Amino acid sequence: MNTILSDNYSVYFDNSLDELVDFIKKGNYSKFFILTDENTGEHCLPLLTSKLTGFNNYDLIEISSGEESKNIDFCVGVWKMLIDFGADRKSLMINLGGGVITDMGGFAASTYKRGIDFVQVPTTLLSQVDASVGGKTGIDVDGIKNIIGTFTMPKAVFVAHEFLQSLPPRQILSGLAEMLKHGLIVDAAYWNKLKNSDLKNPSVELVHRSVEIKNEITIEDPHEKGIRKALNFGHTIGHAVETYSLLHDKDSLSHGEAVAIGMICESYLAHKKAGLSSDELHEIVTVLTDLYPGYTINEDSFDELLLNMKKDKKNVGDEINCTLLTHIGQFSIDNVCTADELCESLRYYINL
Repeated sequence: MNTILSDNYSVYFDNSLDELVDFIKKGNYSKFFILTDENTGEHCLPLLTSKLTGFNNYDLIEISSGEESKNIDFCVGVWKMLIDFGADRKSLMINLGGGVITDMGGFAASTYKRGIDFVQVPTTLLSQVDASVGGKTGIDVDGIKNIIGTFTMPKAVFVAHEFLQSLPPRQILSGLAEMLKHGLIVDAAYWNKLKNSDLKNPSVELVHRSVEIKNEITIEDPHEKGIRKALNFGHTIGHAVETYSLLHDKDSLSHGEAVAIGMICESYLAHKKAGLSSDELHEIVTVLTDLYPGYTINEDSFDELLLNMKKDKKNVGDEINCTLLTHIGQFSIDNVCTADELCESLRYYINL
């Protein structure tokens, strides 16, 4: 699979991780650190460490898995470990894991001693097609996702499709939501190809195309001033639902499950406000409801969901902005949606 060239770094598709080993050797780093969680440590770290037999200048840092760990307290723990291990400005951070690891590891590295080099080795489908590309780093505060962070590009990204074999089906579906979003916003042909593929086991070619789409958008708009806002489709409502679920549900929604709900609601808004046809709305809803289980949303939760939406970092002032579809494969950014419209879209989902 061809290497994708991004903004001053490359995305390598390499099951062997030989490209990563070559990168470490060429970088002449004083030390390097591998950030993992317990799941990655069990299923993915052995492949990497088997390649590092000739190195003696690295240490492991492990945090607990889950979105609950992506906060300032865990980040302070990572910084303290870097201090204890003697990390200097010529050190390298290797973030081996899913979106929590790549988001927080990137943030910790980009702020430690005003910034050390880091690379992303995404091990989940979600992190491969979304979190590892585009230079966003971040942590959550008070349940608000990624409210604190930086735009800092990694030195490289290494995608090993083999890692996906260790994922449970629910985690594949979580990443799949972002892939479907990529088709919906800019590539109708890709959307149609996804619909007719084995979505329980996405091919490396499909993953490559998703990374390619996100990369093309983020290169054009690295700081989310214009076209990059297209990637927010489904996320204004999706993030609000995800935050609500994290706070209230014992078995909380995954990111992709929440984004799927957001895409249904925001497709409804697109039909009402942006010209999306009823046939295309029906097509989107049919695909998403066939893939993702229903989630119970009660009207009693609307005030809290709206409050979550108002905290979204994409908003300006008190207005809630959504990216909406004009057609499958085409988008419109900065659509102001009222509280009544947002609640109407939630009712549409409830009544499916």
